[in-house]
Amino acid sequence: MDNEHFTFAGKTVNSLSQARTLLKNISQITHILSEKSLKLSDRLDKLLRILLDYLGVVNGSIMIFENNKLVVAAATRTEIVGIEQPLDESSVAGWVALHSEAIFIPDIAKDSRFAQRGGTYKKNSVLSAPVIQDDKLLGVINVTDKEGDKDFLKEDITYLIDFSGMIISILVQQKLQKQLKRKKDSLKEKNQKLRHQESLRDELYRMLIHDLKAPLAEVVANLDILSYSISDDNRDFLESAQIGCDRTIRMVSNLISINKIEDGKLTLCKEEVNLTTLLEESYSAIKGLANIKDVTLRIEIEDDLPIVYLDRIIILRVLQNLLTNALGYTESNTTLTAGCRKVPDKQKIEFFVQDQGEGISEEKQESIFEKYSRLSDKQDALVGTGLGLYFCRLAVELHNGKIGVTSAPGQGCRFFFRLPL
Repeated sequence: MDNEHFTFAGKTVNSLSQARTLLKNISQITHILSEKSLKLSDRLDKLLRILLDYLGVVNGSIMIFENNKLVVAAATRTEIVGIEQPLDESSVAGWVALHSEAIFIPDIAKDSRFAQRGGTYKKNSVLSAPVIQDDKLLGVINVTDKEGDKDFLKEDITYLIDFSGMIISILVQQKLQKQLKRKKDSLKEKNQKLRHQESLRDELYRMLIHDLKAPLAEVVANLDILSYSISDDNRDFLESAQIGCDRTIRMVSNLISINKIEDGKLTLCKEEVNLTTLLEESYSAIKGLANIKDVTLRIEIEDDLPIVYLDRIIILRVLQNLLTNALGYTESNTTLTAGCRKVPDKQKIEFFVQDQGEGISEEKQESIFEKYSRLSDKQDALVGTGLGLYFCRLAVELHNGKIGVTSAPGQGCRFFFRLPL
């Protein structure tokens, strides 16, 4: 039975004892591959010992390809571990690395290519095989000094190449672990920076609100007092100042709300809303702006609209943003219409703002509701920073609604948003 040839684990083995040895080695290799707590150098050293034991070899080494050099990562001669070897054909490992080809040399003393080989080896036959993955060189395995009277057989190189596959597995696992660790460390660092930036941003917003609230309230109060005593000749200046205050307040409010919505910290406070009253209230904040630009304001609302529950303050600001935005791009002697209707055949209600301006091109309609998006580069008291329409989109989506615009150049714009009933 011991002299019978048979196949075991994909190998042709010559005896039952050899099969048992092979099974033992496979078990040991599996353990090494699964033992992730071991360092790469320790895993490679253990694998080398198994390889040498299986081949019946005294000396061997595993070299890793790094920075265009071969570095000894594991070896029976521990004094050579860490030594670097340049890639050239004067050494066996260098030749194998350059040619990506395994080599079997029966008698290296008769091979003129490697005349510089040292005299520390007992036998002349040498096996060396490249460790390759996806056509990339990872390293080289070298073995020499076969035990006993027998020297290497050419078939031994097959086993050496197979063991290189085991090394590839270890190297790939180690590489993936390092990459994963680097990514986790990088992600952790980025998260820490983001949390720090978020903390700074929140603090900035709090300071902004605190610092602006008092002076703005004071300015608004004083302007209101002046409105009772100012002469008609100076009333335009007063109204311009009030417009500036209103714009500043809206910008600060948009900034604060956007931050809360993006962070998921804004909770809607829904209530039953009278739609006619809501539209009239949205006009109250822009009547002065409309008078200055000589724009007529009009409300269109369908009869018998159903009861609507929504966050009145948030939707009021959406309408005010849409109206102010429309005023910024509307010429004098035109009409600005705001309205509300029920969407036919759908359980939705639609608010809209229609102007008679120059319109918006189709390509700009795709991005108009993005953050910091602006229709033009002109500087105008009514043209903001690009946050107004972005706030409108976030606020409408928070109500599970959808916002959009229809327009054609020269035919005005119709901004609309639909909310479920």
